[in-house]
Amino acid sequence: MSERRSLFGVELDPLTMDETVQRCLEAVRDERRLEIGVVNAAKLVNMRRDPRLAGAVAGCDLVLADGQAVVWAGRLLRAPLPERVAGIDLFLRLLAEAETQGMSVYFLGARQEVLDEMLRRVADRFPGLEVAGSRHGYFDDSEQEGIADAIARSGARMLFLGMTSPKKEIFTAAHGARTGARVVHGVGGSFDILAGITKRAPASWQRWGVEWLYRALQEPRRLGRRYLTTNAAFLLMTAREFIRLTPSPAPANRSN
Repeated sequence: MSERRSLFGVELDPLTMDETVQRCLEAVRDERRLEIGVVNAAKLVNMRRDPRLAGAVAGCDLVLADGQAVVWAGRLLRAPLPERVAGIDLFLRLLAEAETQGMSVYFLGARQEVLDEMLRRVADRFPGLEVAGSRHGYFDDSEQEGIADAIARSGARMLFLGMTSPKKEIFTAAHGARTGARVVHGVGGSFDILAGITKRAPASWQRWGVEWLYRALQEPRRLGRRYLTTNAAFLLMTAREFIRLTPSPAPANRSN
């Protein structure tokens, strides 16, 4: 097992996409629970402001670098990570594997109309996939236990949560075990992308680490200011950590 890397006080798993997928499949086969957490620049900033979010992420069995900026910061700060493991890419890989290997899945999140459209498109793309159940993501805290019990009754082996942070992390930390799912993966806005509501950035934008800018250009009023402030905070965090880790030069010897 690879030794974790510590970045901004967060322990990350230095895994490739292929290694992550293999860990997930092994967890289902071995009947072990595996909760996946993913972090990007914005989430690392928000974890410093929100102790509940930080605690929920820290409690995950795997914590992966979802953002390219996190990979770059890891290299700069001597906590190298092999590659970005984007949440949506892992989501699609696991759906393909679940279809091939007969592992049932449950989808929790998004508005009902978005969820319905995503289910239609997923059925077209993965016709052999067994969907054990689904539910929209708009519910009160008082409903969480009942939802977890419904997922458990469905018998789903993998649970995908299309909800925003920190709601999905807090739900899985409190009720992930109760769902009975072997793999629990919070996929954020991936339901919207699969439903065709939101467009994903082209591969070139992803490689350059500006996928956030592509999203902000689609929803400037809602996301523009948020991304600018969190990215600026992440750059400042990285600069401070780099200075902290850089040894001070030894004082020069003075001859008498």
